[in-house]
Amino acid sequence: MTSITARLADGVRQIAAADWDACAGSANPFIGHAFLTALEESGAVGGRSGWQPLPIIVDGDDGRPAAIAPAYIKAHSQGEYVFDHGWADAWERAGGDYYPKLQIASPFSPVPGPRLLLRDPALAPALIGAVQAVVDQNDLSSAHATFVDKAQVPLFEAAGWLIRQGVQFHWTNRGYRDFDGFLDDLASRKRKAIRKERAAAVEGLTIRHLSGDAIRAEHWDAFWTFYQDTGSRKWGTPYLTRATFPLLGETMGDRVLLILAERDGVPIAGALNLIGEDTLYGRYWGCAEDVPFLHFELCYYQAIEAAILRGLDRVEAGAQGEHKLARGYAPVSTWSAHYIPHPDFRRAVAAFLERERQGVAADAEYLEALTPFKRG
Repeated sequence: MTSITARLADGVRQIAAADWDACAGSANPFIGHAFLTALEESGAVGGRSGWQPLPIIVDGDDGRPAAIAPAYIKAHSQGEYVFDHGWADAWERAGGDYYPKLQIASPFSPVPGPRLLLRDPALAPALIGAVQAVVDQNDLSSAHATFVDKAQVPLFEAAGWLIRQGVQFHWTNRGYRDFDGFLDDLASRKRKAIRKERAAAVEGLTIRHLSGDAIRAEHWDAFWTFYQDTGSRKWGTPYLTRATFPLLGETMGDRVLLILAERDGVPIAGALNLIGEDTLYGRYWGCAEDVPFLHFELCYYQAIEAAILRGLDRVEAGAQGEHKLARGYAPVSTWSAHYIPHPDFRRAVAAFLERERQGVAADAEYLEALTPFKRG
């Protein structure tokens, strides 16, 4: 058997962008070198954030990275969107230390994508083995790969990881020529409701789509204000720093879509999206003025229009939110994988996941019936 050696890096910045992206590909911006290094350079991860970057790398015969896990040592369970707080409580009541744990993810981003970044797909088992070795050799409680691309789930399953299922709401482009083409697919009552909602949301406002060099410093200033307001209301302290946003604009501006609502030339609300090869990813939203339905307009309807214009297949508008159903977003399964070396703890989590899976399946069937599309 060929011996495989893995190594650890102090951060994504320690790996050349070309080498990282040769493994990550270009389809999903949230696992790209530009996005992950922007989080490091802006202080959103590292330091006292509780997210310590620790990429795990297996080199190929050419000496360059051929398989990478975007891993982080975690001191808490914040910013993950796959909730394991109950597991942590149970393990610590039993006398164990749940933290630190190992997280394989794109921080703060509930975006499905590959969690094994593979220039050489044959190295997937070796990379998973390296992740497990980091956990075992450092006496960590567990490793968690969250929002795993469905195609990679069998790789983790074959290695004995526990699989967890969740639900998000995505919009699918069925070859629509424009937004009205999408509306034509909806039941009449739903179609009328959306048109009424959109008209109310934009009355007296101007909507602007900005990307690349069109996003200027004053736009980031406005969006930072919006983001802080949303963050303080939803999760206390915003995850990203003020420096994160202009860094994204500088390093990957062509993949950023900032949608602003302006009143008399002054931005009052905004939604930040990243553009993938086939998907528009909605991530952050905020406002300085409470306007009915404006959240739906900027985050969902404008995103649909942008995706149709760009010929993209999907809009993924983030975690949770059953209110997305009435706006043409349908339930889809999401997946995570969990390595828990302690046998008793593993059995308890496995039993929980089996019960949870049954509930998730029942919910998905119920939610599918609530979509606004014409029946038959």
